[in-house]
Amino acid sequence: MRSNSKADVELQIVNGSNCNQDQAPLLPGSCAPWPCDYVLVAKKISNQESEAFQKQEAFTNVLKAKNFDVKEFVHEEKRFFGIRAPDDIFEKYIYLLKVSDACNGSGEQQGAVSVSTRIRIVHFILEHTYIDTGENLTDLMDQDVFETKFCLHDKEETKELKKRWANWLAFFRWQPMNIIRNYFGEKIALYYLWLGWYTWLLCPAAALGVFLFLYGLALFTSNPLIAEVCEADIIMCPLCDEKCSVWQLSDTCFYAKVTHLFDNEGTVAFAMFMALWATVFLAMWKRRRAEYVSQWKVFEWCEDEEELILEVVNDPNCSPKKYQHSFLHNTLVMILVTLMLILIIGLAQALVVFRVVATGSLSASSWTLLKDNANIVAVILGAVLHYLTITIMTRVNEKMACKLCDIEKTRTVVSTERSFTVKMFTFQFFTHFSSLFYVAFFLGRINGYPGSYHRIAGKWRLEECHPSGCLTDLFIQMAIIMVLKQTINNIFELCGPWFSSYCREKETKKLTISCIRNQSSGKQDKSEVCKHCTLNHWLHNYNLSSVNVYSLFNEFLEMVIQFSFTTIFVAAFPLAPLLALLNNIIEIRLDAYKMVNLERRLVPNKTNNIGVWSNILQAIGIMAVIANGLVIGVTSDFIPRLVYRYHYGPCATGQNTDMHCMVGYINNSLSVAYMSDERIHQDFQLKQMVTPNGLNVTHCRYKDYRNDLDYGLTSQFWLILAVRFAFVILFEHIVLICKGVTGWFFPDCPLPVKNNRLEDKLERLKAEFRAENERCFRSTNV
Repeated sequence: MRSNSKADVELQIVNGSNCNQDQAPLLPGSCAPWPCDYVLVAKKISNQESEAFQKQEAFTNVLKAKNFDVKEFVHEEKRFFGIRAPDDIFEKYIYLLKVSDACNGSGEQQGAVSVSTRIRIVHFILEHTYIDTGENLTDLMDQDVFETKFCLHDKEETKELKKRWANWLAFFRWQPMNIIRNYFGEKIALYYLWLGWYTWLLCPAAALGVFLFLYGLALFTSNPLIAEVCEADIIMCPLCDEKCSVWQLSDTCFYAKVTHLFDNEGTVAFAMFMALWATVFLAMWKRRRAEYVSQWKVFEWCEDEEELILEVVNDPNCSPKKYQHSFLHNTLVMILVTLMLILIIGLAQALVVFRVVATGSLSASSWTLLKDNANIVAVILGAVLHYLTITIMTRVNEKMACKLCDIEKTRTVVSTERSFTVKMFTFQFFTHFSSLFYVAFFLGRINGYPGSYHRIAGKWRLEECHPSGCLTDLFIQMAIIMVLKQTINNIFELCGPWFSSYCREKETKKLTISCIRNQSSGKQDKSEVCKHCTLNHWLHNYNLSSVNVYSLFNEFLEMVIQFSFTTIFVAAFPLAPLLALLNNIIEIRLDAYKMVNLERRLVPNKTNNIGVWSNILQAIGIMAVIANGLVIGVTSDFIPRLVYRYHYGPCATGQNTDMHCMVGYINNSLSVAYMSDERIHQDFQLKQMVTPNGLNVTHCRYKDYRNDLDYGLTSQFWLILAVRFAFVILFEHIVLICKGVTGWFFPDCPLPVKNNRLEDKLERLKAEFRAENERCFRSTNV
């Protein structure tokens, strides 16, 4: 019984129930860890004459000169420096908030300074503290003088977060935004508020996408286009040089069915809905954001002015960092950005070459399955290679964006973050979508025709579209990239930090158990036990996965890229909102669990908006209108089918009223190439004109609108082209007008929020007026 009790006590200590960093400072006879604002970790250096040791001492001495309390604990080969700021720093900060132009309405002026505010201020001061050599903490960490820095998790507050937020059983609960904000700061809270709102509004989009999918599925048995492909005896022209031979159109029956799952009459309505959905989402997000930032008293708060306040708190004699503008630097940045985009687009073209070469190689395969489905397999392999390219280029893009920001020499941390965000998103957008834009708007349209095919480097013939259309190729690309990206990213996001923390936490648990055993046995005095308890708390945080300024940025970038997939090419992939919804339901709890349990505490930064991401989302919304209009008008066969139905089909000509209006469309959309024409011989050899059954054919069909004599474009082609352009213009104008009306209908700030802000300003003015009257009254009496 006694043994069980002792084990229970040790387990409680391991779980952190007896050590609370918010308790009083270390006192004789107490066993609470010393409450510090920040922790620095450095290697233990035995040679006190070494440069690294001298710089460690110099930095801590500068902090002590600013009246910071610095306590050092040594554990094995590490030196831990606990740093706690004096209270007068926070009094200065509150005073400067009151006299500032934009931050004087901040809620931090009332009550005690919160732990998150302390951490934010101390973090800024540490980053802007310089030793005699002119080096700051970042420079010293680059030189390995200090290994790392971090702020501490609060064990009591994380219990509440684990219970209500970072819990796999909390899938369908509303997020406790006020608790998240108090612990992680407004910046992280607004990200999760945005992500939660985005996920919630994905529900109607996902439901409509599933309905469209089921609608296409219901047409399997009644769609004449599918029946025409599956029952056709049409011989199609070879898809590549030498290794490919003619093939039966009916062999691609399954491909035709998949195409018509998404390329049907409901596609236009769904694309228009998603364009309006993006507008409604952004408008409603602005309203929801206004409600919370007003409640948090940061509605008019300004990041640039906050940085000036912190500079004055750190150094009252500081000089403002001047605005800089260099035409030379800006020109250099533009040139490097252009070269980077050329490289990314070049990689997309390399994927095109890979697909062309893969199609030819697979067509010559001895495996019948690969040979018959060479085009589809090449598309799938190209999509997988595209994903691998995205993974590699993400690292390259990040480093390049950082270098460009260094060249730009931005004035403040906030402006640096904005600049980095725009550059990184631009690089990532081109990396993700360059190949998709080629598939959507160029595949099958620049390949030429029999006798005049276009080739890459004069060797590899460009790909063609399937007679059912090119939309399936775009669908396959998007589906594979979204599924791989979301699945693999989530696995690595969870398993990486978990495995790292699991391996390193064993050391902390051993120290904890040793601490409580010494305390229980009375071998050490309580002050020594408190030292162990403090060190244990620091070691636990040290053993968590490290975080940096890119931690939240990477989460935001991932979701904004997903938002791009969900809106820009949604006409080709109506199930994209459903995949995004399922991913985000998991993503919210996964990220919450990771941030609370597996990662060090992020610095609780203050803000009142999601920053430049708002402008990026607006741009994506406009791009979605243009891209979806082009996908329907150019990529899909919606317009050619429409023209055939009302101008060339049996219903338009009155041939047979009992016949479906789309009967004969596939045959109408195919042109003929005759082997008797000498021009054909340069592209098709006689051995390629032999069917799998050994039958020699004299002609074959290909997808285009050309006559049989000189292969010139027919009048039907020009009519379809005119209708395509007319549709794109009409679609975009209608949707943009609807977007404008929708944006006007939902004002950015709700009326209750405006009224509450008005009342809050009035109360603050009255309070200031009463205080001034009291000061005047006291001075008069004196």
